[in-house]
Amino acid sequence: MTKYNFIPLKDFKEYSPDEMIERSKSFYNQTKKRRTVRDFSDKPVSKEVIENCIRTAGTAPSGANLQPWHFVVVSEPEIKRQIRIAAEEEEKEFYTKRAPKEWLEALAPLGTDEQKPFLEKAPHLIAIFSKSYDLLPDGRKVKQYYSQESVGIATGILITAVHNAGLVSLTHTPSPMNFLNEILGRPNNERPFLLLVVGFPEIDAKVPDIKKKKLSEIVTFK
Repeated sequence: MTKYNFIPLKDFKEYSPDEMIERSKSFYNQTKKRRTVRDFSDKPVSKEVIENCIRTAGTAPSGANLQPWHFVVVSEPEIKRQIRIAAEEEEKEFYTKRAPKEWLEALAPLGTDEQKPFLEKAPHLIAIFSKSYDLLPDGRKVKQYYSQESVGIATGILITAVHNAGLVSLTHTPSPMNFLNEILGRPNNERPFLLLVVGFPEIDAKVPDIKKKKLSEIVTFK
């Protein structure tokens, strides 16, 4: 096993207490405007923007720095169509047979159903895969540690990067998602984690009037 060389931390910049408060407040005010969108425009998005967002996601921390993620960016209309067909089949099964009553009741206010036109209309779908193990060039397997947690962190950073770039997104998790391996030609050591729909909103896009929990409801200080 290769041992890492440790180098000085050169890029850290310490801010004054007032600057820290202002920066944290500014970032919150920007991020709280992020909304999940289901009405997408077909307006093209620069490939460079998507690449930079994924580069940002790739800076996420991971167990033993193994970086157990893989991103597949889908923009080809035919592949998006295949994904929509397969996803809608799973979603129909979910809504009509598999979903417990409580889950359907929780989803009801949002008005969602098995129809997913955004999977075809949005310019990009980013399929995020989590690796259970990696393969070395000589065929040996390398176990991945804290894979789900690491990929979850990277996905959160990706969503924030997409918002920061001036785009909107939707997290889509049809269950099961094994069809993504087949359609996208991904190996067995990769498990679909999430499908992120990315693009511009329709001019007349609408979102539900929802509220986030108050700080006092989500944190405890001791």
